[in-house]
Amino acid sequence: MRTADIRSRFLDFFAARDHTVVPSAPLPTPDPTLLFVNAGMVPFKPYFTGEAPARWERAASVQKCVRTLDIEEVGRTTRHGSFFQMNGNFSFGDYFKEGAIAYAWELSTGPQAEGGYGLDPDRIWVTVHHSDTESRSIWRRVAGLPDERIVDRGDEDNFWSMGVPGPCGPCSELYYDRGPALGREGGPAVDEDRYMEFWNLVFMQYERGPGTGKSGYPILGELPRRNIDTGMGLERMATLLQGVDNLYEIDETRPVLQRAADLAGVRYGADPEADVRLRVVADHVRTALMLLADGTTPGNEGRGYVLRRILRRAVRSMRLLGYEDLALAELLPVARDCMAPSYPEVADAYARIADQAGAEEDAFRSSLKQGTTVLDTAVARVKESGGRLLPGAQAFLLHDTYGFPIDLTLEMAAEQGVEVDREGFTALMNEQRERARADARARKAGGAVDTTALRPVLDAHGPTDWRAWDTLETESRVLALLGPAGPVPVARTGDIVTVVLDRTPFYAESGGQDSDAGLLSGASVEAEVLDVQRPLPGLVAHQVRITAGELAPDDTVHAAVDPEWRLGARQAHSGTHVLHAALREILGPDALQSGSYNRPGYLRLDFPWRGALSATVRGEIEEAANRALRRDLPVGVRWMTLPEAKEIGALALFDETYGEKVRVVEIGGAWSRELCGGTHVERAAQIGTVALTSEGSVGAGMRRLEAAVGIEGFGYLARERDLVARIAEQLGAPRAELPDRIAGLLDRLKAADRENARLKQQATTARAGELAEAAAEANGVLRIVTTTADGSAQEARALALAVRDRLPAGAPGAVAVGTEDGALVLALNGAAREAGLHASALVKQLLGGRGGGSAEVAQGGGLGPAGVSDALAALATVIAAAAG
Repeated sequence: MRTADIRSRFLDFFAARDHTVVPSAPLPTPDPTLLFVNAGMVPFKPYFTGEAPARWERAASVQKCVRTLDIEEVGRTTRHGSFFQMNGNFSFGDYFKEGAIAYAWELSTGPQAEGGYGLDPDRIWVTVHHSDTESRSIWRRVAGLPDERIVDRGDEDNFWSMGVPGPCGPCSELYYDRGPALGREGGPAVDEDRYMEFWNLVFMQYERGPGTGKSGYPILGELPRRNIDTGMGLERMATLLQGVDNLYEIDETRPVLQRAADLAGVRYGADPEADVRLRVVADHVRTALMLLADGTTPGNEGRGYVLRRILRRAVRSMRLLGYEDLALAELLPVARDCMAPSYPEVADAYARIADQAGAEEDAFRSSLKQGTTVLDTAVARVKESGGRLLPGAQAFLLHDTYGFPIDLTLEMAAEQGVEVDREGFTALMNEQRERARADARARKAGGAVDTTALRPVLDAHGPTDWRAWDTLETESRVLALLGPAGPVPVARTGDIVTVVLDRTPFYAESGGQDSDAGLLSGASVEAEVLDVQRPLPGLVAHQVRITAGELAPDDTVHAAVDPEWRLGARQAHSGTHVLHAALREILGPDALQSGSYNRPGYLRLDFPWRGALSATVRGEIEEAANRALRRDLPVGVRWMTLPEAKEIGALALFDETYGEKVRVVEIGGAWSRELCGGTHVERAAQIGTVALTSEGSVGAGMRRLEAAVGIEGFGYLARERDLVARIAEQLGAPRAELPDRIAGLLDRLKAADRENARLKQQATTARAGELAEAAAEANGVLRIVTTTADGSAQEARALALAVRDRLPAGAPGAVAVGTEDGALVLALNGAAREAGLHASALVKQLLGGRGGGSAEVAQGGGLGPAGVSDALAALATVIAAAAG
């Protein structure tokens, strides 16, 4: 049974049992504690925690998920995959344990001809929490399972929570016995390779308090509404139904694996280490495809870094298999064809996906070249010092700075007869991982702390009456006042506090638009609004500074948005939509916004594109944008369902979560049509102007446009006009002739620089000959030249090498050149090196351990004029001691 068919059977089964089928949320998630959706329940989290009322009593979904915490285990076990799909059925206060168990058993064991999966019921084992006698009884009654196939387990395995205070409860897991060829008999407690878990049923019935670990927290009591959250691993069910050994061999991944094997000229199953690499490629290429399809782009931080690492691990694995040509262009089309039956968007967006992946592979190949140079230099230094071990810190630098995989470092170092300090490297990697985990814990804890004091406000008063689309002023009541440590009874002049109002006209930062500025004023208070956020769905929180008087809960205040600020914000947000549409008009539909930010007078827009935009193209984009303003295109808002919005071509942001109804903002009808919750002008001409101020790279395959809009845009153009006028006046040339005039000046400057360099080289050559002739001898053998040079250490190095090359070849010779700014360069000829002298070691002796270089040339700095003189004077003595 194909994976796509397993998916559709699941959804059809639950749709026939009154479950609303909910489409998969995009992989990037707005949840501040996560980078990507990592479990099927994540999109439903607000309903489970009570942050928002559930929209359905019953729901079912097949959710795309990415987990990378165990990325190093990918390919080495049958259980780890970085991308996976989670089939889930959910109940929000409707059916509970008996319903969940009955549905799971019916679908798992029902005949395939009747829509089930047809698993052998005699090979299914289940686990329950040791305290959950109710579930044990239901399994016996509903499924007829004998007690020996119902296994009690503890908190570590069969009790679920989100790691923070909130809902929790026991769970029951279904396992399938794959036969004695895959492990020992005795159930999942004995061998979880032979007994593969395929479905987990979570029974949310308790509320937990604060604490750590799987059981280090109190159970506060029963939930008022008991919920069901189940997760069936789609890839695991495919592994069972397709009769393959692991998730890398199912129909959605095996073709990628086979193509990688064909490209590398290896056979899957012939070599265990090669098999691991092939499985890494199969997994990572599919993961990268899905992340790129959902709008993630390679970068150096957050989601972008995860994607970059996955792509580079795939390319690295192909290299280790012996394939050094461009790999992603060969592998991604195979992954696309595997996934398109379930996710048509990967085919629709494939041109963009391929372009971004290709740019990243090109960048990585360039990094490999740089890393190879750094590695070769490091290996040479190790050998020169008589060692055979590359320090772990050097391997970590290659990995962290140049994206150089440790496996590749090990391989290339071994080729040069050098080992790598794996323990040192591992220790540094562990430190980095622990910092990342601590950051993740801080994000998770931070999310809980941020909302703990606010959730009671939302529960008691309901959602904020948000009026930002309709008005700039409201009369409001203070519902809550919070300081850094929690609720406060009063805030006084100078205090910065968080204020929750019953209604507000202030726009909360979202969708790329900065939050509003303005004032709160009352009978005894004046406060400046600094920031506005939505820490919980439906709740608006204002960060304010008390500028006069006092503010307390239940006070009545006049909330007023700064009208000039809001006008600028509307211009900037509408300007962003206009620029996005103009960009797509000129470059085509693949130039899809992947991120934006706008505030009064300024906007920026990121989009996938390879290579810089020419001045001509930038001009065409700017002209297309301003043409829309000149035509004064109407700006309209419509509400509709998400499928309806997609049907009319509305563009959606990948990391936004949308409700049942979505807000579509149109500028000129179909010319610009986007899902958006921001504030906008009524007609395009109100934007004023869109003036591009810069265009540049923000990562491999990603460009950024910046622009000034509104009055700031006119100001920018005026400053540019004045600048051109001043330059024209200074050069005494008409404006139209400025490019040619400036080009001529630059050509003359370059010619002058070349002549300067020629004369300087000529002078260096002449001086080098004189210095070589005047070389002094130490111990009757060594010719030593010490001198000072005008200019930089680079010029001193050039002089030192020129003098060294003019010393007699058969006699050991050393040349030291200092500079006025405190640098020292030492060069040795071949005879000196054969005599046992080492330039780097001598420089370190002269400079008290500072400096370094090679055996031939070394340098150091930071001496000062007196220090240079002392070092030059000591050279003969230091060399005599070293030679003796």
